[in-house]
Amino acid sequence: MGRVHVEAIRRLGFVDIAAIVDVNIAQAERYAKEFGAEKAVSDYREVLADPTIDAVDICTPNSFHAPFSKAAMEAGKHVICEKPLATSAAAAAELVSIASAKKLRNCTCHNLRMYPQVQNMRRMVEAGDVGDILVVQGTYSQDWLLYPTDYNWRIETKDNGPSRTVADVGSHFCDMAEHVTGLRITEVCADLQTFFKKRLKPKGQIEAFAGKTLTPDDYTEYDVDTEDFGAVVFRMGDRARGAYTASQVSAGRKNGLSIEIYGTKSGVAWNQERPDELWIGHRNTPNQIIIKDPSLLQEKARPYADLPGGHSEGYDDTFKQIFRRFYGSILDPSAPVDYPQFADGLRQLTILEAEIKSSQSRAWVAVK
Repeated sequence: MGRVHVEAIRRLGFVDIAAIVDVNIAQAERYAKEFGAEKAVSDYREVLADPTIDAVDICTPNSFHAPFSKAAMEAGKHVICEKPLATSAAAAAELVSIASAKKLRNCTCHNLRMYPQVQNMRRMVEAGDVGDILVVQGTYSQDWLLYPTDYNWRIETKDNGPSRTVADVGSHFCDMAEHVTGLRITEVCADLQTFFKKRLKPKGQIEAFAGKTLTPDDYTEYDVDTEDFGAVVFRMGDRARGAYTASQVSAGRKNGLSIEIYGTKSGVAWNQERPDELWIGHRNTPNQIIIKDPSLLQEKARPYADLPGGHSEGYDDTFKQIFRRFYGSILDPSAPVDYPQFADGLRQLTILEAEIKSSQSRAWVAVK
């Protein structure tokens, strides 16, 4: 994810990469050379002590998000942090408070809301084209942890936090659902399941999503304490109802985020693996599939598409869009904040903790 962030930042043209930090200094030096960073360091405190550095971008394992964000803001740095913002709502709330008190720009990287067609859905809802929302449903399904030999630091609570699949990808669905509809999830009924109670951990370091060519002697067995799958039924606003699943063990699904929103006038549906397409459903006239074209998008969605119709914009471009707005707001203090902030990261952790509590108690739980 660090590589994804750096590549997107370089596309902006108005942000200099001052330093790359990694506990493995050789790796930091390699990336600094590759991306033209001014220096490589192994201690993040060296960056925080540098008065020439304005902002810090945090792409560490989840357990470091909150302490690093807090330290950066206490050093007067603006902060953009990968999601989840913290491993608890309490820790996230503290970050929201610090950012407000110090008047620092802050962003939780819920980048998936930045797709042009996602923004188009949002503006269609705002314009009343969908009508009153009745149903919100969908899934975020992946297969990269289908085998017990698949390993990533996210599997272990000590690095990841108490929830894996629902926190990692379910939070993207919930953020998108609330962002597009303008409604808030008020109650949840969740069922979280760990299918693999034990997994095999490689004895050496590997990259996420890497192909596995190791032998049985290259693994050690360990107990799993995070979920592989979650199913959540939810109440939204005063009237709407919804449901979604989140999975990292669904064979064949690589990055299958799909969301469907049905109102009293029409329905809209979008799939991340076909990001330029938006399905619009009607009761009494033929359904439509519209292809991303800035000139045909809702007016307020157009700034999220940089290329003309027929020229695809995908996952990498969502980071460009969110970074353009975040770093631009540092340069221009009067710029509007049209990106997800720490408050949005806190919001998703609040929902997550309700989902965990619901699964444990096998009951409906209100979202604060």
